[in-house]
Amino acid sequence: MVSHDWPKLYFFVMTAKPFYLGVDLLLFVLMVAALLGMGLYLTNLRRIAKTAPVIGNACAPADATSSLPGVSSPLASSIAVVVPAYNEAINICDCIQSVLASAPMDTPLTLWVVDDQSEDATLALAQALQQALQDFRFHVLPGQARPQGEGWRGKNWACAQGAQHTESEYLLFLDADVRLKPGAIAAACQAMEQTQADLLTVIPQIECGFWGEWLIQPLIMGLLVAGFDFTQVNDPASSKAFAAGPFMCFRRSAYDRLGGHRAVANCVVEDVELARRIKQKGMTLRFAIGHPLASVRMYRTWQGIWEGWTKNWHEGSQRNLGVTLFSALIPFLVGVVPWVGGIVAVWQVISGQGTLETEITGAIALGVIGLQWEMRRQLEPILGIPPRYWWLTGIGAIFTIAIILMSIVKAETGWGWTWRGRSL
Repeated sequence: MVSHDWPKLYFFVMTAKPFYLGVDLLLFVLMVAALLGMGLYLTNLRRIAKTAPVIGNACAPADATSSLPGVSSPLASSIAVVVPAYNEAINICDCIQSVLASAPMDTPLTLWVVDDQSEDATLALAQALQQALQDFRFHVLPGQARPQGEGWRGKNWACAQGAQHTESEYLLFLDADVRLKPGAIAAACQAMEQTQADLLTVIPQIECGFWGEWLIQPLIMGLLVAGFDFTQVNDPASSKAFAAGPFMCFRRSAYDRLGGHRAVANCVVEDVELARRIKQKGMTLRFAIGHPLASVRMYRTWQGIWEGWTKNWHEGSQRNLGVTLFSALIPFLVGVVPWVGGIVAVWQVISGQGTLETEITGAIALGVIGLQWEMRRQLEPILGIPPRYWWLTGIGAIFTIAIILMSIVKAETGWGWTWRGRSL
């Protein structure tokens, strides 16, 4: 190095030092924010896990911690189950059989599977199973095309067609990826009678298969239960409303008073909108944990996860940009920041650039990463998802943030706003 290069090197070092100090300070501030955010989030999850109502199963003894116990008496009220199905060949037969097996033959139950003009073998499989079972409770309805000019979206038209064929006291809408457990029908009806609910909706046990589900589903569903607190949703004085589309049981009189799915024909997130209208009309909404009643595996592929959640997320916040962006901030703080801060701190220490501030930042990062396991442990009794792959929370958080941001683009522009390739 020639002598005239020394001033340049000195200038670089002196100007770069404040930059590195600024980065260290930024990482430290972010790590403190991550620690505080994780603390608040865990506190909220612990409270939810302790206070959320749980519906017991009619075929099992009541759980001592359940606020809605199991039942043993036979079902006296009639109930119709409606399953809207679009391209559900992989799910439809197992769903049908779980519904029929969930109640004795003498139960006043009817099951209507409405094929929403599927492009796969959904209708053929349902009809073949109907012929094989010869169960008088089970009906298959080939759905009609959506009426032109009426703005029907999502599964609303299929649900409305199914409801038209029923006259039961209770009306249960299930997604085709739901599997009812024995006694579920009786337990749901008994819970509605006990609470005088006009709409009962539950979070089934969330099942995960491939590793993408394990990464994303706990984080997305965790944001939902934290944002839609059971206590607030069940409080008639609160405007907070939520319903889980996979399992929605209506008192038929309430459903008709709402105008049914026709009243929300143009809503993509119709479940939440129906819940809002229940409360707006002074009717009773009940939201509970429903692991003893049902399980659901929502998405089996990366494409399904991406298409499903980007379709719903921003729309579910009523297109409130601030709320949607805040929901992206949470996984950024509790999921991404600890890993970034930890990696940077370790690199600085290894490269000999570590300071006391760096070591403190690294220690906080390790602490928050450890709390990610506790976060997943607290979610297990709420969602039924074990803390498997918890150590990949950072990667799952990145995907979750991408889903949330893309949901804004889709909802606001309509670009790529589809479900299983079909325009909403």
